Amino acid sequence: MSSKPKSKEPFWLGGAAASISVCFTHPIDQTKYRMQVLKSRDSMFQATYRFAARDGIPSLWSGLSASILRQSTYSTARFGIYNALSQKARDYTGQSTLSTPWTMACAGTAGGLAGLLGNPTEIVLVRMCADGAKPVAERFAYPNALVGLWRVGRDEGVAAFGRGLSANITLAKSHRARRYSAAKQYLLSSAGLKDDIRTHFLSSLVAGTVATTLCAPADVLKSRIQSASAASGTRSSILQIVQTGLREEGPRFLMKGWTPAWLRLTPHTVLTFVFMEQLRKLTQWSMAAPEVEPIKA
Repeated sequence: MSSKPKSKEPFWLGGAAASISVCFTHPIDQTKYRMQVLKSRDSMFQATYRFAARDGIPSLWSGLSASILRQSTYSTARFGIYNALSQKARDYTGQSTLSTPWTMACAGTAGGLAGLLGNPTEIVLVRMCADGAKPVAERFAYPNALVGLWRVGRDEGVAAFGRGLSANITLAKSHRARRYSAAKQYLLSSAGLKDDIRTHFLSSLVAGTVATTLCAPADVLKSRIQSASAASGTRSSILQIVQTGLREEGPRFLMKGWTPAWLRLTPHTVLTFVFMEQLRKLTQWSMAAPEVEPIKA
């Protein structure tokens, strides 16, 4: 009996896993966006406590629909495009395992394209999360992410979907894989560690910390650009935002939201891959054709 060919992994698998993960990590993400647009010196815990005490603990999940929609577009594209590109690269090189340069090229391209596709939902996500930190008169008050997309297009024009695009693509293309490889190589060669789960965890921690720190300024600028409405007259260029921030808040404003961004990194990554494994098992089970007994005469 001939064995069945291995089923291809669904394109949507990574996006679905990331969408489930944000249901658990959304309060941390929401706090990050609020800290980035606020001109205050509150710590992450002070900001979270202040908004939860004022609006109730369930309010920490406000904007969740935008977070899920964002992952459904950005993460689905990023995982799906990366898998497709890496398969093409393996076919081209004839290697079963890609080298680091090929991995970086595929990951960077996939991240950039995903950042482009996911930018409209990122705008709605930033606005819905930041709303609770603004005066009532300045809030967008989108009831859900789909209505938010429609209102952005209706009130500000299709061009508004490109706000903060360059910063978003820069963030999406950040080569965490390269930093992970460098950290792992250092730990193996200089720290005398073995190639085991502890080294993998430490390498991920180092790579995540470096990536969060280097990307923080672009993340803050992106959030401030996307949280402002063109119709409200608050649109500013990147240079104006930097000048205003430095004048009113000092250089530290470029690192706002670093703590929640860093704290979110590990649980979101772990949960995403845990859910990916479970979804992979479910899809393999559902796509497996059952044995059918022949009808006896």
